[in-house]
Amino acid sequence: MRPNAAPAIEITSLNKVYGRTTALHELNLVVQPGEVFGFLGPNGAGKTTTVKILLGLVRPTGGEARIFGLPCTDPSARRLVGYLPENFRFQEWLTGTELLELHADLADMSSAERALRIPEVLRLVGLEDRASERIRTYSKGMLQRIGLAQAIVHNPQLVLLDEPTSALDPIGRREVRDLIRSLSARGMTVFLNSHLLSEVEMVCDRVAIIDRGRVVQSGRMDDLVGGEPELSISLDHVDTDALRLLLQFGEVLAYDAATVRLGVADTSVAAVIADVLPRAGYRVYTLVPVQRSLEDVFISLVERGEP
Repeated sequence: MRPNAAPAIEITSLNKVYGRTTALHELNLVVQPGEVFGFLGPNGAGKTTTVKILLGLVRPTGGEARIFGLPCTDPSARRLVGYLPENFRFQEWLTGTELLELHADLADMSSAERALRIPEVLRLVGLEDRASERIRTYSKGMLQRIGLAQAIVHNPQLVLLDEPTSALDPIGRREVRDLIRSLSARGMTVFLNSHLLSEVEMVCDRVAIIDRGRVVQSGRMDDLVGGEPELSISLDHVDTDALRLLLQFGEVLAYDAATVRLGVADTSVAAVIADVLPRAGYRVYTLVPVQRSLEDVFISLVERGEP
C-alpha cells in the first residue's frame, strides 16, 4: 500500500554521470497525485535519463527518486507505474486482446481481474470493436491507443508517457488528450514527456522545463504562460521619440523598424497609448495584448541557458 500523503514522484538532488558527461545535475522535482505533469526540455537535457531512473532501468550517481514514498528501485513502486515509450514495438501477430492479456500476465493480475479490466480498458481507448484484430492491421492511431491500453491495463497509480502524440494526426492527438484527461479524472497521475509544446499547454496542470540536467523553471501552467501583461504595437515607423514616449507606459521589451513589444502593468493602458501616439504624429496600425505561449517561455529559458 502506498502512503496516501506521499507525492507521486519525488526527486531529490538527483545526479547521473556517464563518463565525462553529466546527464543530471542536482535535479529536484515533485509531482503530486492526480496531476497531469509535463516534463519538457531540448534534446540531451536529461529527460530520458530521468524517466529511466524512475523506471529502475538506470541507477543514479547520487540523490534519490521516490514513487509514492517508495524508492523507485523497489519492486512495489514499479507495480504502481505504467509506461508507454516513444518507440515501441508490439508483437504484431497478436490481437489487441491478446496483447493486453500478455501485459496483464506480466503484471501478475488474476484471471478475475483481467476478465473485468481488459474490456474496460479497450472501451476506454476506443478499441473494443477492433480488439479481436491482429495488431499488424492497426493504424498509427490505433497502435498508439493499444500502447496506452497496455500502460494502464494493471490500473497503475502513475503513468509515464513518452511522446504519446508525436506520430499522430490532429484527430489522433485530440483523442489522446481526451484520454489523458480521462485518466486524470479517474485519479491517475500522468507524467508526460513531449516536445509538442502546444499539446502540453492544452492538457497539463503543471510543467517543469529541464535544460542541461537541471530544472530551470517549473510551476502551474497559468503562472508560466501568464507572466506580465504585454502589448504589441505596430506603427508606420519606430524611432527614438516613439520609444521615449512609450517608456512612459511600460518597459520596451523588443522593437524593430515598425513594431514595439511593451511590457505594461495593465493592458487597459492601451486606450491611452492609442490616443497619445497619433497626437505625436505616429500612425497606429495594430495595438493588441500579447499572451505568452509555453513555447515562448521554453525558448526564452533554453536560449538564455538558465540557470
